[in-house]
Amino acid sequence: MSEICRIALVGATGLIGRRVIETSNDVDDVRIIGVSRREAPLPDGARMEMYVATPDKWGEVFETIKPRTLICALGTTWKKSGRDEEAFRKVDHDLVLATAEAAVEAGIANLVMVSSAGADWRSKTFYLKVKGETETALSKVGFKRLDILRPGLLRGPRTNDLRVGEKLAMIASPVLDPMLGGKWASYRSIDARVVSEAALGLAMRKAAGRFIHNNDAMKRAAREWRQRLERLEQQAEQG
Repeated sequence: MSEICRIALVGATGLIGRRVIETSNDVDDVRIIGVSRREAPLPDGARMEMYVATPDKWGEVFETIKPRTLICALGTTWKKSGRDEEAFRKVDHDLVLATAEAAVEAGIANLVMVSSAGADWRSKTFYLKVKGETETALSKVGFKRLDILRPGLLRGPRTNDLRVGEKLAMIASPVLDPMLGGKWASYRSIDARVVSEAALGLAMRKAAGRFIHNNDAMKRAAREWRQRLERLEQQAEQG
């Protein structure tokens, strides 16, 4: 029997977090342990543990559960932050960084972090600037392996999170995606399920380093994850 890979997840209530939980249900050798600020309904069939604690206690939780990898899908929106730059930064930069530091102190070697296409600390766009600053800060925290995912427009149903602009963009994505070429190709839409498959696959890798994954790279990682599932299913059938 394969060794169980324990993976901590913060941001479990968001689109990517919920997809990670659902995707992990497909295998028996991965266990997701969610760490959250509040209780929240889990996807149907979820096989996982959920710890509820204030962020300042997350380090203690990490020390207790001793996961191999942390998947960070934390993030707010401009609307949820009240269109306040400081409030936005407190979540997408400060909370992410504090969580990462607590993870390293607890002995977690790997981090998979969901960022955004176009993230750049030099950007004139506040959202992308903060994402880029967060990526830069995470590179200095001390993880053995750091995987940064930069998805374009995320496709998938959100729970209690109406984003009219994103909904319209998703509807238009079949027409808009082919028009986005060159440097704009990274902003093409991508299914949240693909991002979650990539996140889980990358979370199990051992090679050290810092890796940035655009849509195409995440699709490759997701294919490798699905191929792994097929091999496991074949092995199970063969007994």
